[in-house]
Amino acid sequence: MITGEIKNKVDKVWETFWTGGITNPLTVIEQFTYLLYIKTLDDNEKKKEMDAELLGLDFEGIFPKDKPQLRWSIFSNMGPDEMFNVVSQEVFPFIKDLGEKGSVYSKFMKDAIFVIPTPSLLARVVAGINGLMQASNTDGKKDTLGDLYEYLLSKLSTAGTNGQFRTPRHIIDMIVKLMKPTPEDIIVDPAAGSAGFLVSAGDYLKENHSDMFLVQSLREHFNQKMFHGFEMDGTMLRIGAMNMMLHGVDNPNIAYRDSLSEQNKDNEQYTLVLANPPFKGSLDYDSVSNDLLKITKTKKTELLFLALFIRMLKKGGRAAVIVPDGVLFGSSNAHKSIRKVIVDNHKLEAIISMPSGVFKPYAGVSTAIMIFTKTGVGGTDKIWFYDMKADGYSLDDKRLPVKENDIPDIISRFNDLAAEKERKRTEQSFFVQVDEIRNNGYDLSINKYKKIEYEEVVYDKPEVIMKNLLAIEVEIETGLKELKGLIEGSL
Repeated sequence: MITGEIKNKVDKVWETFWTGGITNPLTVIEQFTYLLYIKTLDDNEKKKEMDAELLGLDFEGIFPKDKPQLRWSIFSNMGPDEMFNVVSQEVFPFIKDLGEKGSVYSKFMKDAIFVIPTPSLLARVVAGINGLMQASNTDGKKDTLGDLYEYLLSKLSTAGTNGQFRTPRHIIDMIVKLMKPTPEDIIVDPAAGSAGFLVSAGDYLKENHSDMFLVQSLREHFNQKMFHGFEMDGTMLRIGAMNMMLHGVDNPNIAYRDSLSEQNKDNEQYTLVLANPPFKGSLDYDSVSNDLLKITKTKKTELLFLALFIRMLKKGGRAAVIVPDGVLFGSSNAHKSIRKVIVDNHKLEAIISMPSGVFKPYAGVSTAIMIFTKTGVGGTDKIWFYDMKADGYSLDDKRLPVKENDIPDIISRFNDLAAEKERKRTEQSFFVQVDEIRNNGYDLSINKYKKIEYEEVVYDKPEVIMKNLLAIEVEIETGLKELKGLIEGSL
């Protein structure tokens, strides 16, 4: 977590954008992203220059020697008017050109558009980012910049725009902790958005497998081949790439792709899927990969993505994905067929039902987390259900922190499923045997199997209740007479 000081500085820069006339939260974050990228380029260049000087080596950097004004450290010290001209007329064209020959990050800057309207606004934002970076450098935490960016992205959840909203970070972190990524995993999110799942998986590995970075092959795997994210929104691609960069991943495989189309040929390439794919979309059959239609013939994106996950995973690969509740009990042939495929052909391990307020204020739909392993030969024997009632935040539009939180219990119980065998259907978590699932038409909704214990309430007989009411009425009448006497006596 970042400190209160850094949060205050982020809030101040955010407010500067808004008072300067840029009120669309996604535009604010996009402009913020460009400027952070420009500063990061200069910071990285300085480090390389110092290393080369220390080792006595020649160094050919990305910045032309005859154009020092392209560097953050130079233009940030200019007056507002000169800075505005340099950034808008020289720096932005420069970062767009880098995309033709540079890293995965620079290619997403090819379409960068500078929309800050005035020199004074640019000067205040640049000064604010300088203050932010200074505070980050003195924070003493390695991933402060990444946390800073996550905090910035969290403002999409509170402000929202154009239907863009993020999977809450605490839900992402819970899913990652349930799946426990390993140093050898190849992780994909085919609907990556701001790359929250990939970032969280990287953070988990740094925290729980820090020794992997001492092994060159694993370190290279982490930086080059482990993380894959696909997205169709260019703005979110830039934001997701920046999120990965600030969390210390050198070269993630972030790419523009319609994951459900014939454009996506990935087959048995990944060992772990972490995703929250779009809900309630509908596509024409012509725009969907034929391989997916063979698994389940449907136009519904939430079902097609499940078919995609199966195709993309290697044998033994695992998936943890968020689905709308309708996927669990929908009665159409497509709904039933995809559930049947997962239960009978692979190994469905868990269904974690989440309360409908998790995605508020932008979506009130009830959702669940589906966890399964691709086997190709079945293996489902019993399925673990958990009825999450609280996630640590109020379930209204405000989503304020509360004490009630089932997440630690979910993680603890999933990590020790052997201890769950004796749990009753009346409890918050329990197992259901696969034969019962089949007999119920592959219905995976928790309410189909959860039992509710009703406490018997015993009431007095009507004549006893009437007698008590009459006694109360006499008592009231007596009290009123006494009160009237007191009032008349005081006159």
